[in-house]
Amino acid sequence: MSRVNFGDPAVIASLAAALEAAGVDGIEIEQDARKVRIVIERGILGAVPQVDASQHSSAATHAISVAAPTAGLFCSAHPASVAPPLELPREVVPGEMLGFIRVGPILLPVKASGTGILMRSLAGDGSLVGYGEPLFEIEPCP
Repeated sequence: MSRVNFGDPAVIASLAAALEAAGVDGIEIEQDARKVRIVIERGILGAVPQVDASQHSSAATHAISVAAPTAGLFCSAHPASVAPPLELPREVVPGEMLGFIRVGPILLPVKASGTGILMRSLAGDGSLVGYGEPLFEIEPCP
């Protein structure tokens, strides 16, 4: 299978048209050291694709984003828990439980994806989140 050239404007236009036709708000694709993000913003003039193509290094010290494993309602703690909410900032390790996504009666865990300092929670308790939506930012430890 051949690799798709995400630097080609025709490919970007085709992807944006497919996203708009499907009613999808955006997509992010990573390939090697290149990231392409297409976001469809709907406004007065209709859907306007916004493209952000950036180079990044996996060794960079950018914040680690913890994303929603599926669409659902974000819960900052287990409903049966009496523990206080997470204090920010605080140190976290990979696999540490940060919250849950509720899909009907099912709770899916949201776990830290790396070691670092949990700096921000990006979703409010009980808010509706989409698949892959950033929920937390973790600053890597030096």
